[in-house]
Amino acid sequence: MAFEDAQDHRIARISSAIRVIPDFPKPGIMFQDITTLLLDPTAFKDTIDLFVERYKGKNISVVAGIEARGFIFGPPIALAIGAKFVPMRKPNKLPGAVISQEYSLEYGTDKIEMHVGAVQAGERALVIDDLIATGGTLCAAINLLERVEVEVVECACVIELPELKGRDRLGDKPLFVLVSAA
Repeated sequence: MAFEDAQDHRIARISSAIRVIPDFPKPGIMFQDITTLLLDPTAFKDTIDLFVERYKGKNISVVAGIEARGFIFGPPIALAIGAKFVPMRKPNKLPGAVISQEYSLEYGTDKIEMHVGAVQAGERALVIDDLIATGGTLCAAINLLERVEVEVVECACVIELPELKGRDRLGDKPLFVLVSAA
Protein backbone atom coordinates (compact mmCIF):
# COMPACT_ATOMS: atom_id res chain seq x y z
CA MET A 1 0.00 0.00 0.00
CA ALA A 2 0.94 3.66 -0.06
CA PHE A 3 3.11 5.10 2.68
CA GLU A 4 0.87 5.79 5.61
CA ASP A 5 2.05 7.98 8.43
CA ALA A 6 -0.62 10.40 9.55
CA GLN A 7 2.06 12.47 11.28
CA ASP A 8 4.11 12.94 8.14
CA HIS A 9 2.88 16.11 6.46
CA ARG A 10 5.30 15.51 3.60
CA ILE A 11 3.01 12.93 1.99
CA ALA A 12 0.17 15.43 1.70
CA ARG A 13 2.54 17.98 0.17
CA ILE A 14 3.83 15.42 -2.36
CA SER A 15 0.32 14.28 -3.26
CA SER A 16 -0.93 17.83 -3.77
CA ALA A 17 2.08 18.65 -5.98
CA ILE A 18 1.18 15.91 -8.49
CA ARG A 19 -1.07 17.22 -11.24
CA VAL A 20 -3.71 14.92 -12.70
CA ILE A 21 -4.47 15.48 -16.39
CA PRO A 22 -7.66 13.81 -17.62
CA ASP A 23 -7.76 12.06 -21.00
CA PHE A 24 -4.00 12.16 -21.58
CA PRO A 25 -2.43 10.63 -23.60
CA LYS A 26 -5.77 9.19 -24.68
CA PRO A 27 -9.41 9.29 -23.55
CA GLY A 28 -10.09 7.57 -20.24
CA ILE A 29 -6.54 7.94 -18.88
CA MET A 30 -6.01 10.07 -15.76
CA PHE A 31 -2.34 10.98 -16.27
CA GLN A 32 -0.32 11.48 -13.09
CA ASP A 33 2.02 14.34 -13.99
CA ILE A 34 5.11 14.51 -11.78
CA THR A 35 6.53 17.55 -13.59
CA THR A 36 4.58 19.77 -11.19
CA LEU A 37 6.19 17.88 -8.28
CA LEU A 38 9.59 18.72 -9.77
CA LEU A 39 8.62 22.40 -9.93
CA ASP A 40 8.07 22.42 -6.16
CA PRO A 41 11.52 22.16 -4.55
CA THR A 42 10.08 21.38 -1.11
CA ALA A 43 7.82 18.58 -2.36
CA PHE A 44 10.61 17.16 -4.56
CA LYS A 45 13.03 17.20 -1.62
CA ASP A 46 10.39 15.57 0.58
CA THR A 47 10.05 12.79 -2.01
CA ILE A 48 13.78 12.11 -2.12
CA ASP A 49 14.09 12.40 1.69
CA LEU A 50 11.35 9.83 2.34
CA PHE A 51 13.04 7.29 0.07
CA VAL A 52 16.47 8.02 1.57
CA GLU A 53 15.11 7.62 5.10
CA ARG A 54 13.71 4.23 4.14
CA TYR A 55 16.81 2.86 2.38
CA LYS A 56 19.77 4.41 4.22
CA GLY A 57 21.60 1.75 6.19
CA LYS A 58 19.95 -1.14 4.30
CA ASN A 59 23.18 -2.22 2.58
CA ILE A 60 21.84 -1.36 -0.90
CA SER A 61 24.68 -1.02 -3.40
CA VAL A 62 22.62 -0.44 -6.58
CA VAL A 63 19.74 1.90 -7.35
CA ALA A 64 18.31 0.81 -10.70
CA GLY A 65 16.19 3.54 -12.30
CA ILE A 66 13.69 2.76 -15.02
CA GLU A 67 13.62 5.06 -18.05
CA ALA A 68 12.73 7.82 -18.02
CA ARG A 69 11.32 9.14 -14.77
CA GLY A 70 13.24 6.64 -12.66
CA PHE A 71 16.26 8.64 -13.86
CA ILE A 72 14.91 11.69 -12.00
CA PHE A 73 14.45 10.02 -8.61
CA GLY A 74 17.17 7.37 -8.70
CA PRO A 75 20.42 9.36 -8.82
CA PRO A 76 19.79 11.60 -5.79
CA ILE A 77 18.67 8.56 -3.77
CA ALA A 78 21.75 6.59 -4.87
CA LEU A 79 24.09 9.43 -3.90
CA ALA A 80 22.44 9.88 -0.51
CA ILE A 81 22.64 6.19 0.42
CA GLY A 82 26.11 5.62 -1.03
CA ALA A 83 25.01 3.38 -3.92
CA LYS A 84 25.70 3.44 -7.63
CA PHE A 85 22.97 4.38 -10.09
CA VAL A 86 22.25 1.95 -12.94
CA PRO A 87 19.99 3.16 -15.76
CA MET A 88 17.50 0.63 -17.12
CA ARG A 89 16.93 1.88 -20.66
CA LYS A 90 14.68 1.31 -23.61
CA PRO A 91 16.25 -0.71 -26.45
CA ASN A 92 19.16 0.72 -28.43
CA LYS A 93 19.79 3.66 -26.11
CA LEU A 94 22.92 2.36 -24.35
CA PRO A 95 26.25 2.17 -26.18
CA GLY A 96 28.33 -0.95 -25.81
CA ALA A 97 27.35 -4.42 -24.66
CA VAL A 98 23.95 -4.75 -22.98
CA ILE A 99 21.69 -7.42 -21.61
CA SER A 100 17.96 -7.10 -22.11
CA GLN A 101 14.69 -8.36 -20.74
CA GLU A 102 11.55 -8.54 -22.84
CA TYR A 103 8.15 -7.91 -21.28
CA SER A 104 4.54 -7.89 -22.43
CA LEU A 105 2.52 -4.83 -23.23
CA GLU A 106 -1.21 -4.67 -23.82
CA TYR A 107 -0.47 -4.97 -27.55
CA GLY A 108 2.93 -6.55 -28.18
CA THR A 109 6.19 -6.53 -26.29
CA ASP A 110 8.97 -4.18 -25.25
CA LYS A 111 12.43 -4.52 -23.72
CA ILE A 112 14.59 -2.86 -21.12
CA GLU A 113 18.35 -3.01 -21.17
CA MET A 114 21.34 -2.35 -18.94
CA HIS A 115 25.07 -2.42 -19.54
CA VAL A 116 26.86 -5.71 -19.18
CA GLY A 117 28.97 -5.44 -16.02
CA ALA A 118 26.95 -2.58 -14.50
CA VAL A 119 26.08 -4.84 -11.57
CA GLN A 120 27.79 -7.79 -9.96
CA ALA A 121 26.36 -11.04 -8.59
CA GLY A 122 25.52 -10.68 -4.93
CA GLU A 123 24.82 -6.94 -4.99
CA ARG A 124 21.64 -5.63 -3.36
CA ALA A 125 19.41 -3.43 -5.50
CA LEU A 126 16.52 -1.02 -5.18
CA VAL A 127 14.43 -0.58 -8.35
CA ILE A 128 12.85 2.85 -8.68
CA ASP A 129 10.30 4.41 -11.00
CA ASP A 130 7.82 7.24 -10.73
CA LEU A 131 4.69 5.10 -11.03
CA ILE A 132 3.46 1.53 -10.96
CA ALA A 133 0.48 0.76 -13.17
CA THR A 134 0.31 -2.82 -14.47
CA GLY A 135 3.76 -3.70 -13.08
CA GLY A 136 5.19 -4.98 -16.36
CA THR A 137 8.23 -2.72 -16.46
CA LEU A 138 9.07 -3.28 -12.78
CA CYS A 139 8.82 -7.05 -13.29
CA ALA A 140 11.15 -6.84 -16.28
CA ALA A 141 13.66 -4.84 -14.23
CA ILE A 142 13.49 -7.39 -11.40
CA ASN A 143 13.95 -10.28 -13.84
CA LEU A 144 16.88 -8.57 -15.56
CA LEU A 145 18.69 -7.96 -12.27
CA GLU A 146 17.96 -11.43 -10.91
CA ARG A 147 19.28 -13.04 -14.11
CA VAL A 148 22.72 -11.68 -13.17
CA GLU A 149 22.27 -12.79 -9.55
CA VAL A 150 21.54 -9.40 -8.00
CA GLU A 151 19.23 -9.45 -5.00
CA VAL A 152 16.32 -7.05 -5.54
CA VAL A 153 15.57 -5.79 -2.04
CA GLU A 154 12.51 -3.72 -2.94
CA CYS A 155 10.81 -1.69 -5.63
CA ALA A 156 9.87 1.92 -4.93
CA CYS A 157 7.52 4.27 -6.75
CA VAL A 158 6.21 7.72 -6.02
CA ILE A 159 2.70 6.80 -7.25
CA GLU A 160 0.64 3.62 -7.48
CA LEU A 161 -2.47 3.11 -9.59
CA PRO A 162 -3.97 0.35 -7.41
CA GLU A 163 -6.89 -0.43 -9.73
CA LEU A 164 -4.42 -1.79 -12.31
CA LYS A 165 -3.10 -4.35 -9.79
CA GLY A 166 0.56 -3.97 -10.74
CA ARG A 167 1.56 -4.85 -7.19
CA ASP A 168 0.09 -8.33 -7.67
CA ARG A 169 2.45 -8.99 -10.60
CA LEU A 170 5.50 -8.40 -8.41
CA GLY A 171 4.88 -11.63 -6.51
CA ASP A 172 6.82 -11.65 -3.26
CA LYS A 173 8.88 -8.54 -4.07
CA PRO A 174 8.09 -5.72 -1.67
CA LEU A 175 6.80 -2.45 -3.12
CA PHE A 176 7.08 0.89 -1.32
CA VAL A 177 4.82 3.67 -2.60
CA LEU A 178 4.39 7.20 -1.34
CA VAL A 179 1.05 8.13 -2.97
CA SER A 180 -1.87 5.96 -4.04
CA ALA A 181 -3.82 7.57 -6.91
CA ALA A 182 -7.57 7.19 -6.62
